[in-house]
Amino acid sequence: MSSVRITEQSYLVLLALAEEPRHGYAIVQAVRDLSDGEVRLGAGTLYGVLDRLVAAGWAEASGEEVVDGRLRRYYRLTGAGREAVAAYTDRLAALARRARRVVGPAARPASGGAW
Repeated sequence: MSSVRITEQSYLVLLALAEEPRHGYAIVQAVRDLSDGEVRLGAGTLYGVLDRLVAAGWAEASGEEVVDGRLRRYYRLTGAGREAVAAYTDRLAALARRARRVVGPAARPASGGAW
């Protein structure tokens, strides 16, 4: 994996681009959906993440179109980006398995009860 640090935000952007090429607003929506609404990217944050992913060779601009007088630039994952997101996903899965062994099974509320 590259020396680029993968943050939660960059990981979610990589996942969004792994599904299909997207323009900025579509990436923001996909990240919100992937995170169940917990991560909401502003434009400055999104384009900072995209700049870092492009510089790392993990994403690239894949075209532009004008919609309602506004330019949309599309981004897609590169082969190296797909490898990076797959490797990081494996790393997170292994970490989650180790964490589950440490903390034990998740507590469940009694039937019909609240936490």
